Amino acid sequence: DVDVPGFDRSNVDGFAVRSGDTAGATELEPKTLRVIAPAVLPGRPAEVALDPGTAIPIATGAPLPRGADAVVMVEDTEWLPAGEGSDAAGGPDQRPAARGAESREGGTVLVRRSVVAGQHVAPAGSDIACGETVLFPGCRITSREIGVLSAIGRSEVTVFRRPRVAILSTGDELVAAGTELPPAHIYDSNGPMLAAAVRELGGEPVCLGVVGDDAAALQDRLQEALSVGDVVLLSGGTSKGAGDLCFRAVERLQPGVIVHGVALKPGKPLCLAAAGRTPVVVLPGFPTSALFTFHEFVAPMIRELAGTLPERRGRVRAVLPQRVNSERGRTEYLLVHLVGRRDGWAAYPMGKGSGSVTTFSRADGFVTIPQHTERLNEGESVDVQLLGRDVAPADLTIIGSHCLGLDVLVDALWRRRLTTKLIAVGSLAGLRAAQREECDVAGIHLLHEQTMTYNTPFLTPGLKLVPGYRRRQGVVFRCDDDRLAEADDIQAVADRVRRDGTLRLANRNAGSGTRILIDRLLQGVRPPGYDMPYRSHNAVAAAVAQGRADWAVAIEPVARLYGLAFVPLREEDFDFVVPARRWERPAVVAFRQLLSAAEVQRRLSELGFQPRCFASATPT
Repeated sequence: DVDVPGFDRSNVDGFAVRSGDTAGATELEPKTLRVIAPAVLPGRPAEVALDPGTAIPIATGAPLPRGADAVVMVEDTEWLPAGEGSDAAGGPDQRPAARGAESREGGTVLVRRSVVAGQHVAPAGSDIACGETVLFPGCRITSREIGVLSAIGRSEVTVFRRPRVAILSTGDELVAAGTELPPAHIYDSNGPMLAAAVRELGGEPVCLGVVGDDAAALQDRLQEALSVGDVVLLSGGTSKGAGDLCFRAVERLQPGVIVHGVALKPGKPLCLAAAGRTPVVVLPGFPTSALFTFHEFVAPMIRELAGTLPERRGRVRAVLPQRVNSERGRTEYLLVHLVGRRDGWAAYPMGKGSGSVTTFSRADGFVTIPQHTERLNEGESVDVQLLGRDVAPADLTIIGSHCLGLDVLVDALWRRRLTTKLIAVGSLAGLRAAQREECDVAGIHLLHEQTMTYNTPFLTPGLKLVPGYRRRQGVVFRCDDDRLAEADDIQAVADRVRRDGTLRLANRNAGSGTRILIDRLLQGVRPPGYDMPYRSHNAVAAAVAQGRADWAVAIEPVARLYGLAFVPLREEDFDFVVPARRWERPAVVAFRQLLSAAEVQRRLSELGFQPRCFASATPT
């Protein structure tokens, strides 16, 4: 209901003039105008009108006097006090223009540059005009919008209230982060994760903590959630097993359960309910399932309640580098990494499952597999829906085997402000990715059975090898296990595990270099646990440390991490393969230099790795 500015306003310090009076003014032939009034200052109306041949000093932000149609900047003028004359060349007393026009009163002013009508003037309503709409529904109020509202004199404006979302995690196995973790328990990640997601959407999370699998306690906490929340979220207990109580609790509400189970993967056990007009959603307990179903089913509702605009997701076409099997009968959302290749994008499936905490956080997007499709073939082109608005390639993409030593290198890259995408798919898949030029670096530790050498025999034309570091493989077991404690060399360990049928193995997956070493050690013996494969050194070490297995083969740094005894078996080389075309890319050069940086090699050595490059005196 106002104009901004509300009057014709000067944008500079100078002299208000009639533009026609300045026509033809130059440095050598200035125009002389008579100063007829004190300066016009901000917040004070101009009381004197301009006649032809006159000027009035004016400050930035002050209203333009009647009769003036332009302002000459003070830098383009020279003021002469009364009685000093008006020498066209400037006169003997040339006052510095930087003093400001507002201090001038009386006398004359020499104008050395002409102006046109409207120059250095902001007309009334030129920013915001009376009757104009400046903010629309769905606009989020930030510092910029506060500035607009203040400029039109609005101290209050009607907004959508942040919806309050009550969040309750359920399960006897859950404990809050920051407390000691008892055996067979897990930290509650869903509660904090959902609270952050609600906050990002413009909602206000009300975190009610964890409630165990007790029907009466759960019913009480559900009523508490309904009393404080516009929306109620529970995680866990959505299935129909004996210990899953959430869906039974919401069944008692009115109208109660609306949907229980959806034809989706992940997220099948989702439960949608209501208490009056309050939505109640029971999300699956697995983190990836919980977050995916939250974004697909709950987030649009929170946006609607918060008055924010619908999410706009981009899409890209990408090629699958490997075959993907799907379960017929329900739509599957396949979370993927996106990596750049010469002809576009490759979509690497995230293989950790719905129980993984990291899967959703590291994914770039997802592929929708229709419910009647059982398989997507290697090389097939798919449509990837982005989880953000856009996706940009990382400075360095590393695909292949994962290792704690590799984490040291990636950390150093991030500290040098080089974004890095690390995809752990194993050595062979990493080697193939390098051959297809889908990565900059592939981490490998492949043992050639015929020559018993690492990595070099697997190089193909177009690939280069960067020496990484050595790590010792060995047999790991609990330090207090009397059956193995006295075995002080690898031969003694091998004899003991082949003789003692009670020693349970935590085996590695077929095709891994570690599995080859295990089979050579066993010489055809298949101890208990042989057919149960684990896909990482950490997994087998955890199985041994927790008593689910008695021995395994793992690298020395992992044995240290889990407090296990370690008997050396063999040294292996963990190296890096680089496509020749990418050898001189700046991020690849930085990666190669890091391997010989003294600080990086020190950190690798502290973990138990043996760098294979000569360290430079200072970090590169």
